[in-house]
Amino acid sequence: MQKYPASRDAAPSPALLSTPELNRAVWDRAAARLLAKMLGEFAYEEVIRPVPRSAGGDTYTLVLDDGGSLSFTARRGVYGSWRVAPDSIREANSEATEADAAGAPGHDQVADSVPFGDPLRFLARARRLLDLDGATLGHLVRELTTTLTADARLDHGALAAAELADLGYAELEGHQTGHPWIVANKGRLGFSAADAARYTPEARTPVTLPWIAVSSRIAAYRGVSELADPGRLYAQELDPAVRESFSDVLRGRGLDPDGYYCLPVHPWQWDEWIVPLFAPAIAAGDIVPLHADPDLRLPQQSIRTFANLDRPDRHTVKLPLSILNTLVWRGLPTERTLAAPAVTGWVQGLRDNDPFLRDTCGVILLGEVASVTVEHPLYDHLPETPYQFKEILGAIWREPLLPRLAPGERARTLASLLHTDPRGRAFTAELVARSGLTPTGWLTRLFAALLPPLLHFLYRYGTVFSPHGENAIVVFDDHDVPVRLAIKDFVDDVNISARPLPEHDTMPPDVRRVLLTEEPAFLTQFIHSGLFTGVFRFLSPLCEEQLGIPESAFWSLVRAEILRHQARFPELKERFEMFDMLTPRIERLCLNRNRLHLDGYRDRPERPHAAVHGTVPNPLHPSA
Repeated sequence: MQKYPASRDAAPSPALLSTPELNRAVWDRAAARLLAKMLGEFAYEEVIRPVPRSAGGDTYTLVLDDGGSLSFTARRGVYGSWRVAPDSIREANSEATEADAAGAPGHDQVADSVPFGDPLRFLARARRLLDLDGATLGHLVRELTTTLTADARLDHGALAAAELADLGYAELEGHQTGHPWIVANKGRLGFSAADAARYTPEARTPVTLPWIAVSSRIAAYRGVSELADPGRLYAQELDPAVRESFSDVLRGRGLDPDGYYCLPVHPWQWDEWIVPLFAPAIAAGDIVPLHADPDLRLPQQSIRTFANLDRPDRHTVKLPLSILNTLVWRGLPTERTLAAPAVTGWVQGLRDNDPFLRDTCGVILLGEVASVTVEHPLYDHLPETPYQFKEILGAIWREPLLPRLAPGERARTLASLLHTDPRGRAFTAELVARSGLTPTGWLTRLFAALLPPLLHFLYRYGTVFSPHGENAIVVFDDHDVPVRLAIKDFVDDVNISARPLPEHDTMPPDVRRVLLTEEPAFLTQFIHSGLFTGVFRFLSPLCEEQLGIPESAFWSLVRAEILRHQARFPELKERFEMFDMLTPRIERLCLNRNRLHLDGYRDRPERPHAAVHGTVPNPLHPSA
């Protein structure tokens, strides 16, 4: 078990301002990796179009705005993806560039080029190639620089794969490198350097959370049936002395504790957003600052979610954090926060009444079982204002994972399977070695744990989650063999079929109102983009390199699991055709294009969605 500092002070200390991770060697390694990722993902989304140096070769050239060029080797993979080798990226000198342009034979890229590994200089020298406007360019430089700084911090304290395999679920989160697809995946615009050193997962620093009391005149509480009374939630979450001290604060101000709901707040959010924008409510006594409860909590990969280290039986809390990270501001939408317990009740009800999901799969659905929502008196009623102003204050309590595991089981996010340690060893390779299974046998067990519950929710109930690396959790047995799936973050990521299905007849109106809908042909994209393109596209070449499993064999195993599931439920044949996972091509969802070309950094009244650009071959189609 990883050891943490004993401090329970939520304020940054001066020591946190030191930056030992910012040294040339660490920075250059992180920068080269980020540039390789940038070239690969931009090429995948066809933002750039590298040209092969020779027919059928694996070396490519990209001409920059100033006439210079980069060359690099890249492996092409499924979905038209690119895997660029960081140490292969080189900048041609001017004579080599001119010779290339003239078609001169015999030019050797090593002799006529120098290593190049600076993603920020690439951005400056390719801004017209990337078709960036000035505002987007300025913000993107900042977001990439802060991402690099976070990557350097991760490298500075990186552990070997064998050490990572011994960490607990919450502790392992602090060693993950972030979204594999989005280039600027740790931008966290709004955080200072001191904030990043205190509140990010890679800081690996537990904190205590301050609480506030909010009058029921401006706040709303919702809970599943067992927690319909907020007192039952607080009895689980807070020791009696803490609850009594909260009441004493309110009574000391002449206020009735029964007229208030209590909730934790992120210290940064309180200082940066709540006090400035809810100042009238604080002045009126509708919002009352309390003190922190003593439990140490650890920020997880989503940053706004905290796992309780001292009391793992207590709920995980999800708090609004109004920073811009990856594609969106990380607040909590008012309507969805209110509906969270109702959505949980409906989705868990599907599982509980379905023997296949409940007994055969044993799928764990980490419900968002209680919430407090505080509307802003102005912003929430001004539809044209940017969405981040409507997601400022609230809290969601999610069921903890560890009490739902059987003896001997342990859990890790799906994202961890993509991790590679400083020596180049893949975390997945470490787990396969520990399992005693062959690589093929281990992958077969992985797909058998992940796919059946996701496919059954899709085919039987026209319902999908977004099973990306952070929300999908793999549960392993005591030999590190994958055995089942856990899923979190329902409210933000559940979508249902826009075509009516009889299985939706039992859906409560408040759930139907908040859940997003998509046509059946697009509903399959949530599995394709979240799991296959977003995780397996990166896992399959890793398995070829480190486990000796050819990429074609990897995807044959995925397809075999889908066909196995369909054979198990022949009565759903029409649904297999309605929700066709095996089409020849699928739409290419683009997460980086959204930032570069679609939304940039502009404010908008609704949350953005991924851009679509053309189509790509589906590796699950029989012709593949």
